[in-house]
Amino acid sequence: MINNFSQTEAVELCYENVNGSCIKTHYSPGPRAILYAVLGFGAVLAVFGNLLVIIAILHFKQLHTPTNFLIASLACADFLVGVTVMPFSTVRSVESCWYFGESYCKFHTCFDTSFCFASLFHLCCISIDRYIAVTDPLTYPTKFTVSVSGICIVLSWFFSVTYSFSIFYTGANEEGIEELVVALTCIGGCQAPLNQNWVLLCFLLFFVPTVAMVFIYGKIFLVAKYQARKIESTASQGQSSSESYKERVAKRERKAAKTLGIAMAAFLVSWLPYIIDAVIDAYLNFITPPYVYEILVWCVYYNSAMNPLIYAFFYPWFRKAIKLIVSGKVLRSDSSTINLFTEDAGTD
Repeated sequence: MINNFSQTEAVELCYENVNGSCIKTHYSPGPRAILYAVLGFGAVLAVFGNLLVIIAILHFKQLHTPTNFLIASLACADFLVGVTVMPFSTVRSVESCWYFGESYCKFHTCFDTSFCFASLFHLCCISIDRYIAVTDPLTYPTKFTVSVSGICIVLSWFFSVTYSFSIFYTGANEEGIEELVVALTCIGGCQAPLNQNWVLLCFLLFFVPTVAMVFIYGKIFLVAKYQARKIESTASQGQSSSESYKERVAKRERKAAKTLGIAMAAFLVSWLPYIIDAVIDAYLNFITPPYVYEILVWCVYYNSAMNPLIYAFFYPWFRKAIKLIVSGKVLRSDSSTINLFTEDAGTD
């Protein structure tokens, strides 16, 4: 009896003296500080890393290409995750409480889903762009133009935002599972369970572009392998200047495709466990333990911070752009025309 009384006394609530309040997770100061530091670092990295990508691409004229505009828009989605989603999710994950109001809970969920699918659709467009660039590098500039890139960006944002807000802001995600939602709901929580119909659509919207990207990048690397073998087999023969230029272009496009393929793989590794769990949860009455759900969610969130690190590791031009931005040299009147490829011309 004494032990049970002590355990009851130790329970903390999100809102004391409020009936139906959610239970607050209790951490000692050390683990709490570590959790806030780790999750907060992810948010900071997502915000400032993607902001550097956006500034670099928009500022330097040399980077004004169809592919880079898609990358900048992708970085914008990840940046918005870092601004509008991750800080609030940090508090929710550590405290197990939502302190930001019911209205923003809906917006938070809509933003989360919108930016996820925006990233996915952008990556799908980028894979198509890379396929054309690698398979036909000389005529690529006339096929995938800035206008085509702009259309891809508009459609990616339109479909992702429309899908998200039409489901979560209207409450359509709870239709048919109202009793279950009431049973799972407490004051100070922010949950957005999907019914079976919507979770199936969500899975298909994720699965179809994903399969398409895997197929496209598979074709890209087969073509790249063939091109590399062809170049090796003709290395001992005399090459005209136009053929030499074609080889340099093909090499650059293959390297870009490899880097963006790694970004796509990182996205899939981050998102696939969460999507699979969401589908299973919807059909098994949401049995996933809260701590497992939080781990899967933060794997997803951290993906928004990974792309700038991938670009910094593989793209010398991006590292040079960062140095110019951080040092303040971008404030010079002629900075937008700086050549970012001087040290690695023909390789990036």
